[in-house]
Amino acid sequence: MSRYEEAKRIYSSFGVDTEKALNTLKDVTISVHCWQGDDVGGFDSKESLSGGIQTTGNYPGKATTPEELMADLDKAFSLIPGKKKLNLHASYAIFENGEFADRNELKPQHFKKWVDFAKERNMGIDFNPTYFSHSMVKDGLTLSSPDEEVRSFWVEHGKACLKLSEYFANETGIPCVMNIWIPDGYKDIPADRFAPRARFKKSLDEILATDYDKSKVYVTLESKVFGIGVESYTVGSAEFCLSYSASKGITPLMDNGHYHPTELVSDKISALLLFNEKIALHITRGVRWDSDHVILFDDETKEIAKEIVSNNALDRVFIATDYFDASINRISAWVTGVRNVQKALLNALLLPADKMKALQENSSFTELMCLQEEMKTAPFGDIWSEYLARENVINDYFKEIKEYEEKVLVKRV
Repeated sequence: MSRYEEAKRIYSSFGVDTEKALNTLKDVTISVHCWQGDDVGGFDSKESLSGGIQTTGNYPGKATTPEELMADLDKAFSLIPGKKKLNLHASYAIFENGEFADRNELKPQHFKKWVDFAKERNMGIDFNPTYFSHSMVKDGLTLSSPDEEVRSFWVEHGKACLKLSEYFANETGIPCVMNIWIPDGYKDIPADRFAPRARFKKSLDEILATDYDKSKVYVTLESKVFGIGVESYTVGSAEFCLSYSASKGITPLMDNGHYHPTELVSDKISALLLFNEKIALHITRGVRWDSDHVILFDDETKEIAKEIVSNNALDRVFIATDYFDASINRISAWVTGVRNVQKALLNALLLPADKMKALQENSSFTELMCLQEEMKTAPFGDIWSEYLARENVINDYFKEIKEYEEKVLVKRV
């Protein structure tokens, strides 16, 4: 009997169908962020990274051109099983022959190479307006700026991104998730908390007044508790973003690094599912704060996945990764993080969720605890290995990444 067959037998004793779990997982799409490969640099300007975002480390081999980034993504994708989407920021526009367009004037031709890349790999594209690392971020403010020239510039950027998102959906045949996040806030205690949020609301209203196909583009709004340089006040707080999303019928997005360290996104998922057709997640790993560490197969990642699966919400949750680590091999960071999201989803699919729910409803808490603990030592690894084999993806990927590093990455200037 193979290790998988033995593991299958063990899970069956708990009432879990491993074949059903494997077949479900292979159809779950993960949106993979492009910005891990170049430390959130982008290609549209030479501005340094700013806006409460910081990448640390100087590991060799960072992608510095679109071609390098695409090659690195291909390498990462070859080592990641399952269905994937490409998640782009607007700052990854590609200009050729001396052409340039500022962010308020971006057009489909500036992303055609990305569309070709995605279509050749049968994947969709998700998109993010880039409200940071730009000279028009004045005093740390964009859509909430009291300077009307600044605010209008960023409103036009949002409108352009809506049209680009629709272009991606039309070209790939797959709906595009367009996520709005701004870094706006104040370093010290503000005198007026209301006015910036009122301007942010006005800006969002103007962006969303743009005509777009809501069956092809899902607009999401992402909150944040604080950022570097805006420690005292963040315009786009959780309360603002959730309230605005509810009022406009757009999709709320939670990044599990964007809350107070004692808050858990896993605990918030069920609440949002009760009131929203769909929700969106940026999965990351915050260490003490929103530090965007590589995702691990840790308790919160597993709990997030469990909430999605146990609530039968795989078709209602847009799952994306969002982290950037320049202290280790960037391709390994991609592969490790995305695989760990998939591991967490498989782990959740292998839980006897219905039985656990019934024990809770019957107040059988002793038996529930025992079962939960028993599942922690079930032979999960053998099921994961079977999944990789069926997806024709190697299990031990370090050697292959190291070879790519030696042949390609270290030769980059």
